Amino acid sequence: MKNLVEELQWRGLVHDIMPGTEEQLLKEMTTTYIGFDPTSDSLHIGSLVPILLLVHLKNFGHKPIALVGGATGMIGDPSGKSDERNLLDEVTLAHNVEGIKAVLSRFLDFNSKDVNAPVLVNNYDWMKDLSFINFARDVGKRITVNYMMAKDSVKKRLSGEGEGMSFTEFTYQLIQGYDFYHLHKEYNCLLQMGGSDQWGNITTGTELVRRMNAEGAKAYAMTCPLITKADGSKFGKSEGGNVWLTADKTSVYKFYQFWLNTTDVDAEKYIKIFTFLDKATIESLIAEHQVAPHLRVLQRKLAEEVTTFVHSKEELDKAIQASNILFGNASATDLKQLDEATFLEVFDGVPQAEIAKSEIENGLDIVTVLNEKTGFFKSNGEARRALTANSISVNKEKITEAYQLSTNDLINNQFVLLQSGKKNYFIVRVK
Repeated sequence: MKNLVEELQWRGLVHDIMPGTEEQLLKEMTTTYIGFDPTSDSLHIGSLVPILLLVHLKNFGHKPIALVGGATGMIGDPSGKSDERNLLDEVTLAHNVEGIKAVLSRFLDFNSKDVNAPVLVNNYDWMKDLSFINFARDVGKRITVNYMMAKDSVKKRLSGEGEGMSFTEFTYQLIQGYDFYHLHKEYNCLLQMGGSDQWGNITTGTELVRRMNAEGAKAYAMTCPLITKADGSKFGKSEGGNVWLTADKTSVYKFYQFWLNTTDVDAEKYIKIFTFLDKATIESLIAEHQVAPHLRVLQRKLAEEVTTFVHSKEELDKAIQASNILFGNASATDLKQLDEATFLEVFDGVPQAEIAKSEIENGLDIVTVLNEKTGFFKSNGEARRALTANSISVNKEKITEAYQLSTNDLINNQFVLLQSGKKNYFIVRVK
């Protein structure tokens, strides 16, 4: 087996690792699982690291299991939380589980016939019929309260401000631990991976595997660091909130822009974590970037690789086209190829005004449009001066005072893009 741990270490993807884990992964194909919490019907880029870890496992000849927490989602993981979160009802949870399964299926082929084909499981399937009495006898008996209280996720909640921790949340690590035991028994799963905040839950699982099986049962643990930005702010959020892996929640254009706008320091770190580019290629890109940082070679490559991985090459090309429209030398023809959603994303926050379609059917002089109909300019005189200075464009094409706005100018049969100079945009909505 190729050395997966060595690969993950140079990428900055190893935080804690249990002794013997690297040796196990070098010895044979090892079944490994990572859990995903169904708090939403999609996943955001905070979940991209565990997804990438599963893909790395598959690429290195190991068997990955993606677990969607239909059962644990009913309880709520206290790790990294200061307060107990609201419980989701079963209908919402079922909807979320299906959404997450759909996202994961884009990255891993769960129908593959390979010997190390990925597996998708839902822990609700084996937890739903487990009685409380059996759980208390068979699982609760194996782990002491002292052991559970020593976990950071528990200690922080008990010693911090807030209302402490409910018994429901306290049991979370036992239920997650039972998942490991179940997967060990049914799939010979020997390793659990996750974020560094999961170390306590994961090691409880390794203990359960050892204590609920005959002597000599093996179980291993490995975590990756929680991704941060160089300035200390939370990774994965933009001005509009979370950056999601599905286009209905975060458009491909905005997704692409998120990666394109990373700082130099973060781009150096992220290109190792979020792409499958080899070490030599990445080192070459970093060296090239350091010679001419203003060209943003690193950010462009990062944005291209991640957008292609998450959405496809075709969607990447559309996002690049949309970016060029805003920042490059695009034409009216380029603009008219944008669909409505992408057009509005590209020009998000640009001021708008409405004009009735009937007003432009026979042509409407541009000075009237710029001032009276939209308020883009404060007076006809100001509009005329800008036109004389050749600084006004309609749909990215320069115009003169003689120009008449008509239905031929419509983008998606409803928009006209006005521009003054390089950066001042205005959208006319025609209804």
